[in-house]
Amino acid sequence: MRVLIVEDDAEIQRLLAAAMSTAGYAVDRAGGGEDGLHLGATESYDAIILDLGLPQIDGLSILERWRKDGITTPVLILTARDSWTEKVRGLRAGADDYVAKPFQMEEVIARIEALIRRAKGVASAVVSIGPLTLDTAQSMVFRDGHPVTMTPLEYRLTAYLMMRRGAVISKTEITEHIYDQNFDCDSNVVEVLINRLRKKLGADTIETRRGQGYVLAL
Repeated sequence: MRVLIVEDDAEIQRLLAAAMSTAGYAVDRAGGGEDGLHLGATESYDAIILDLGLPQIDGLSILERWRKDGITTPVLILTARDSWTEKVRGLRAGADDYVAKPFQMEEVIARIEALIRRAKGVASAVVSIGPLTLDTAQSMVFRDGHPVTMTPLEYRLTAYLMMRRGAVISKTEITEHIYDQNFDCDSNVVEVLINRLRKKLGADTIETRRGQGYVLAL
């Protein structure tokens, strides 16, 4: 899963990025309104954390532009403004949730997890498909009840496939949702990653649809 953090406070941005990375997410960052607006409009994200008090363009204006342009990515507003009027403005502009500073990092992560699950049509933090279980709260995958040791990339791809159960996922979509913008993705990196997952999860777990992509075959 891939998230965008748009936050002008460098320390808060750093802490959020570190926490989200530890929780298993690929993370892109923007420190100003213009960069945030551009990234949110041109890149594919599973969720966005958006500060309201940004330089150049304020967060509400960015959010309104995204929604006007048909961008439906779940957005969590993160701001020091905690009055009910600011919350209402943010929600009416198209925000999906709202957290005021100061905040607990665990709450932000939990709310992002919930937004992504809701967007994928998944109600619970624990998703079970056949012998596989995905626990998004622990950022872990289990097979037949036993934990599977995974790299962050392996976890992100497994989580994405399980959240999109039944859908054929193209290589392009995979690279857009599990790698951050700075990752140099060569032509066969997805195939290598898929093969590693088949060894860990079972050879028949992920099916290749020639010319289309991959689908979880459970």
